[in-house]
Formats: sequence, C-alpha cells, structure tokens
Amino acid sequence: MENLDFIILRTLRDWRRNGSHAVLATVVHTWGSSPRPIGSIMALREDGIVVGSVSGGCIEDDLIARYTQAGVADALPRSGPPQFLKYGVTADEAHRFGLPCGGTLEVVLEFDPDTQSLVDLLQMLDTGQLMHRRVRLADGQVRLEPTDVPADLSLDEQELVNTFGPGYRMLIIGAGQMSEYLATMAQFCGFAVTVCDPRKEYSSVWSVPGVRVVDTMPDDTVAEFQPDARSCVIALTHDPKLDDLALLQALETPAFYIGAIGSRRNNRARRERMIEYLDQTEQSLAHLRGPIGIYIGSKTPPEIAVSVMAEVLAVKNGVALPHDIDVAYVKDQQGMAGSGSVCFTG
Repeated sequence: MENLDFIILRTLRDWRRNGSHAVLATVVHTWGSSPRPIGSIMALREDGIVVGSVSGGCIEDDLIARYTQAGVADALPRSGPPQFLKYGVTADEAHRFGLPCGGTLEVVLEFDPDTQSLVDLLQMLDTGQLMHRRVRLADGQVRLEPTDVPADLSLDEQELVNTFGPGYRMLIIGAGQMSEYLATMAQFCGFAVTVCDPRKEYSSVWSVPGVRVVDTMPDDTVAEFQPDARSCVIALTHDPKLDDLALLQALETPAFYIGAIGSRRNNRARRERMIEYLDQTEQSLAHLRGPIGIYIGSKTPPEIAVSVMAEVLAVKNGVALPHDIDVAYVKDQQGMAGSGSVCFTG
C-alpha cells in the first residue's frame, strides 16, 4: 500500500493534467485535540471528489459544499492566492464540525496547484528523494528543494513549507506466518515492506500482495536495503545464522527501530553471543530491542504482530512507553520463565 501523501499527490496531478479544477488543503495549525496532525493533506476536485482528509469528515463536507456550490455566500474560489480557513473557533462550531472537545484546526487552501510542479515533485519522490515543497503565500508559486533531513511543516507570513519523502520502510527477516501478519499491518500503516528469507520453503509460498520478497542472505539484504531514519529492521526467524548478522548490519545504520523476536532467555543469549563472538559491547547493542512488542498478553501470531506493530509505531511517533507494558519488565514481575512459546513477545 503506497504512502497516503503519494496517493493524494498523484491523484491531484492527474486531475490537473486532465484540466480539472482542484484544491489542495493542508493542515497548518491545531489547538487542543485534532483529528489529523499538522502537515496532513487533502485534494478536492471541482465535482466534490476527495482523496485524503483533514478531519474526521465534517470539515471535508464543508469544503466540498463551499468549493462545488458556486454563488453561495461563502463559496471558495477556483483560482487565486492561497487562503486560510479556521474551524472550531467556538464550542458550537467545534460541535458542528465534529471536532473533539476544545479542538481547533486551520488549513491552507491552494487553488489549482501548478501541474508541472506536481509532476516534478512526484518524479523526485519516486527516486527516493526527500523534498521540501515551498509555497509562496502571496501568489501560490511553488518551489521544490531536495533535502536530506525530515522536517515538520513550517509556516511564516511569506511561505508554507511541507516536507514529502519516501514513506516509512520495514525490512522483515523471515517469511513465516507471523511475518505475513506483521507485513499486512505495516502496509495498512503506510510502510513499504520488504521480506527477506533465503529459505525457499518459506519465501516461495509468501502470500501477502504488495510486499517485496527477496531470497538473498539477510546481512546482504540489509546492506542493499540501506536503512535510514525512516526504516525499521525486524528479525523473526529464531535462527541465529540468519538473524544475528542482519541485526549487526542494521545496528550500523540510523534505522529508528531494530529488534528481534524471542524470549527473554533467547534475547539474553543473543546479546551474550554477539559480545563473545562478534566483538560487540553493551553500548554497541544499546539500540537492539528484544523481546520486541508491548505486553498485551498475546500468544497467537496475529496478536503478537499487533504487539510488535504497536511498539514500532510508538517508537516512530516518539512515544515513551511505560514500564508496565514492557514485555521483559512484565514477565519479570510475573516471575514467569524466560522460555516457551508464550513468552517471546507481548
């Protein structure tokens, strides 16, 4: 499943190529609770077709009505410089637009975005380049600027800058049943997923569409994958010959999440093995996670995948997880044995 921003931009590009009027809406401010984060985008065509969202639905309905119904008092134009709209200023308005209690958001609307700039932006994004899209508020002129550093949306009196780039990526070592569940969930969350397994009996029967499957050795795959700050590497084979070298290769990269499945005992053994035989130290292994996942009492492959995906998303979003959902901590508190099939994750 492709990154949602890419889907929105491609759709908008195609509308503009076909000569349709369209507007690009970007969330630029939120106060209190908000259904969508700053930087979220939505495209709206002149006939009311929408892709993406800026809220839970009611604001979209208002934008559709104002953009498609010419002649109404608060109708939106089909052209001109960008405009700001603010929703949820009063309690009554927040209720009307379905915003959470105290929620207010502001969007910038760009009318008939330039087709060629959309084409150029998508061409750069398709090569894996991270891009700043700079919009001059006086007239809507767009300037594209390559960058190496992800950034939050920025806005001042002259310019709106939103950063678009390669979506988050997940590399899974092992093509077993749990990998299928995890890959499916990761795709739903907007990750591009690659699965590596040199064992033909596993990789040849992979059944999740949209996932890149390779049969090269895992450490070579990690090197080819080139994990960046938007990448995670997760080892699920339970086989040290496959997992260990791949994890070591990943630890040399800026991947935001690196982890391996296994019980507390197995994870301790992995660390001891890496330190004794692979010249690692506790410091060099500081970013290696295990047991992976959050504690939800999971025992089946789909439940374990939910646990792992939840932890990946928490790390991605910068959420500090409390001790009482850390798998190792909870199992230690419960005094459970560090082995067995029910003990290797959340």
